[in-house]
This record gives sequence, structure tokens and C-alpha cells, in this order.
Amino acid sequence: MANTAVIKNYIDGMWQDCVSGARIEVDDPATGETIAVIAEAGPRDVELAVAAAHRVFRDRVLIDMHPYDRGRMLFRVADALEARHEEIASVNCAETGKGLDLARDEVRTAIRYLRYYGGLADKLEGRSIPRGANLVDYTVRSPFGVSAQIVPWNGPLELTARSLACAIATGNSVVVKSPELAPLSGVELARACEAAGVPAGAVNVLTGYGQTAGQALIEHPDVRHIVFTGSLATGRTVLRSASERVVPCIMELGGKSAAVVYSDADLDCVVEAVRIGTFLNAGQNCNNLTRLIVEDSIADELVERVKVRVEGLSIGPGRQNCDITPMISQKQRQGVERACQEALSQGARLVTGGTVLSERSGYFMAATVFADVARQSSLFQKEVFGPVLSVTTFDDPLMAVELANDTDQGLAAGVFTRNINQALWTADRLWAGQVYVNGWYVGGVETPFGGVKQSGYGREKGQEALDGYVQTRNIGIQISQAECGSVSSRPR
Repeated sequence: MANTAVIKNYIDGMWQDCVSGARIEVDDPATGETIAVIAEAGPRDVELAVAAAHRVFRDRVLIDMHPYDRGRMLFRVADALEARHEEIASVNCAETGKGLDLARDEVRTAIRYLRYYGGLADKLEGRSIPRGANLVDYTVRSPFGVSAQIVPWNGPLELTARSLACAIATGNSVVVKSPELAPLSGVELARACEAAGVPAGAVNVLTGYGQTAGQALIEHPDVRHIVFTGSLATGRTVLRSASERVVPCIMELGGKSAAVVYSDADLDCVVEAVRIGTFLNAGQNCNNLTRLIVEDSIADELVERVKVRVEGLSIGPGRQNCDITPMISQKQRQGVERACQEALSQGARLVTGGTVLSERSGYFMAATVFADVARQSSLFQKEVFGPVLSVTTFDDPLMAVELANDTDQGLAAGVFTRNINQALWTADRLWAGQVYVNGWYVGGVETPFGGVKQSGYGREKGQEALDGYVQTRNIGIQISQAECGSVSSRPR
């Protein structure tokens, strides 16, 4: 064990042990060894954190702060992260298993979110509504109150920064439930908030299990806003609890993203998109490229090119910046292995991979490609959340779009073609929250991100994200006619 000191939760501006004294051991996915021990937050710790956040909202600590100053505060949080950039990237790499360069990118992206929304904090405005001589009417965009934010383990730093920055910029206070599999990045963000002088109670970071701390958080009567990123099954549980108290939610529930590849596509570009979109972070990204919908005439050539590229990928721990890094846990890897076995039983053709890399320590899964995947099969329809790509062919553009849209989810989609008319025609018909053309992960901090259908609702990233953290209130003022018409009130 690299560090035996118990890492505490951040509640009301202090580092506090959990009430129960329970502990969570954090593993390095590359070795399976324990690298840290953290206090396991439970319902009583949730009570303390929500009480602190509610006090901040009730006392208008952030609401009455000038928006410009809220923005400057977020800039200071970003500065605190930047000052320890390399150390935090190492922590992120160790707890998630992802490549060190990818972890460095995550720190940089978290910093960008904080500065992006810090810069927008004083630009969120209401409007004046003309209603005649005797009425003054205007709108204000107000925070909800305590924002509960349940963060996934695949991007724990940047996804926490993304929602936290929006909440603070708009005057909400925050309680974050960090993922138990990768809680250390949330701790680092809490340390940055502490260093930046964020008011006590405005940001609280807990680590606990979903069925205890997470459930207590979403059911708490003083929580008035929920941000959730995770699986569809857990998302449904969150929504059921939120519906009891009519609490607004921002939900990002994963995807089964497809790319349509036409016969005129640049195949080198497609192969590179597969390397990044399918296998980065061991395929553990909600908007990763999971399905290729390929025109018949080029399918064999593309599958062979993908096979050669995939079999040439390096395999190893994230600290060595290998192409194929470990999965987050043994349980996650077992789920991917079962999905591969089911694909074979349903008639898919294994091109490469499909097995656990048992000769390695840690939770490694081979980069996997299946061809001849039928649209009714589980591999075509269900999210695997691992390094697995399926290939299905088409012979007509309408069929391609139909295949791409033929799942219950719609987070991302893509199209590869040299024909701009065909690209625009297809992009318009791909029913997903974001569509990438001739590349993958084409979006950025500035571009709205979210799903359609069962991939969720609400938007993160971009200016649109702020709309999910405020509610519009209307104020109408009736001016006395007598005063308006009196001689004394007229200009001289």
C-alpha cells in the first residue's frame, strides 16, 4: 500500500472523518494493489454536507457575491489545480488506470472548465419585458439551491469540475458524491477549492457508495437540483427519487454511438477515429465509438485495416502511456468478457481480441473487434463500456441512418465521407446529442454535450449548460397611476 493515511471527506470547509469510521480501499487498476484508503461517507455525513451547503444558500453567500467575484473565485480554483498539475495527473492515472498523457489532458480540461464558466459568471442576464406605462417587468435567472452532483469514475476530475463550475458560477452550492472506484481526483478538487478560498460549505466532496451515500443525497429534502452521469439503470433510480420531490435533474446516461462510413471515406481517418474513439481509456467513455456502420463495398478492406491497427496497439499500465490500459475493476472487466461471449453466441464474427489478458496483473481486456454484427443482437443494442467495436454493413444511405439510430440511446454519432452534401444530409438525420464528421471526440469545452432518447436530457459544456443550473423568475411592479400622473412626479 503506497499510502496508509486515511483520506477524509471535505465538509463545510474542513477535512472530516466519516461518522461510521468505515473505509474504502482504492485500487490501482494496473496492478490490483491498494494505493489509498478513504473515509466512506454514509447518510449522516450526507446530512452534514447538505446542511452546510443549504446554509450557504439560505444565507445568500454566493447569491449576494458579485458574479464577477464568483468568476474570479473559479479562476483561483483553476490556478490551484494548475500549480499541482503533474501531481494531480499522477493521482488520476493511478486511480483510473488511464494513460498518463490522458490524465494530464483531464487536468487541463478541468482547468479549462473552471476558467470558461468563471468567465461566464457575470454574463448570465435576465430581460426587461415592456408592459405599458404603469408596469415595470423583468426576469431574473436564479440558482436552485443545493446541487447534488454524482460523478462517474471514468473522468472523475474533469466531470466534477464541469458541473461544479456551472453551479458555483450561477450561485448554487454543491455537494459532490465522488465515485468510490476513483475518489482521489475529487479530493484534489476539494483541496483546490480550499486553497482558492471558496467559502466554507459552498463546495463539499464526499466519497461513499451509491446505494448509501448517493441514495441519501438524492433523497435529502434540502437538495433542490441533481446532476448525474452514469448508467441507465442507476439513472432510473435517481429519477424515481427525484420525481417524489419534483427535483430538476441533468442526466447523462451513456450511449451506443455509431459512425456511418461511406465508400468514399478516408479510411486512414476512420482507423484513427477507431483508435481514439473505441480504445482510449480502455473504451470506458460514455460517448465512445462502439459501432461502425460500413458501406458493403469497403467493409472487408476497412475491417482488415482496423484489425492490423488494433493488433499493433501497445498494452500496459497508464503510467507507461500504453494504448490499451486496464479497465477500472475486475467486475467491469467481467462484464465486458460476458458481452463478448454473448456476441459469439449470437453469431457475430470475432476479428480480434475477445479475451481477458490473464497473463497480466491488473484488469486488462484485449482490444476487441467483431464483424457481421446483427442489429437485433445485444452487442449492437447494449452499451458494453469497454474496448469492444462492432461492425455492421449497409448498402443504402437510408439503411445506414436507420441502423445508426436503431438503439434506445443517442449520445453521439458520426459520419465519414469526402462528400460534403452527404455528410450534412447524414448528420442531420443521425439522432444524437452530438454528431462528429470525419473524426471522433470533435467537440470541446465550448460545445454543448448531452443525449437524446434514453441517453438522458439537459446539456453540459458550452454556454447552454448554464441554463440547467438556473430557473427563470419573473418580477412585475405596478406603478401607481396617481403618482405617475401627479404634477410633482413630472420632469421640470
